[in-house]
Amino acid sequence: MKVILIKDIENLGVVGDVINVSDGYARNFLIPRGYAKNATPSNLKTVEEEKRKALRLKEKEKEGILLLAEKISNSSFTIPMRAGEEDKLFGAVTTEMIAKACEAEGIKVDKHNIQIDEPIKKLGVYQVKIKLHPEVNATLKLWVVKE
Repeated sequence: MKVILIKDIENLGVVGDVINVSDGYARNFLIPRGYAKNATPSNLKTVEEEKRKALRLKEKEKEGILLLAEKISNSSFTIPMRAGEEDKLFGAVTTEMIAKACEAEGIKVDKHNIQIDEPIKKLGVYQVKIKLHPEVNATLKLWVVKE
């Protein structure tokens, strides 16, 4: 039986995929739970419309994210930390601290999207990658200074 997926299902497909599954699996699991609907011509047409709308929305979203990435790349952020001898920090700079520093500058970034290659445990200037979108990364200039 051919069905159109309404939700992403691991090992089966993503939204909008037309897949061929057994009749029982479609009637007893996918369709009643709202994961799929029958692949009729009218449903196929509706899904194509929704795909086009989603594609347009993703393009607009990506444009906004590109502007945000440019803003992040052109800015520098400062985090004051307590440090001891040889400029070693008491602790380390965390992704949460970086997210709060960004928020103080008016840029909202999720701490889970900040990628620190090695722990930041010394004073200095660092380049930190931020994943804003699956296709868009930004590089943040971070100054760690003595408190």
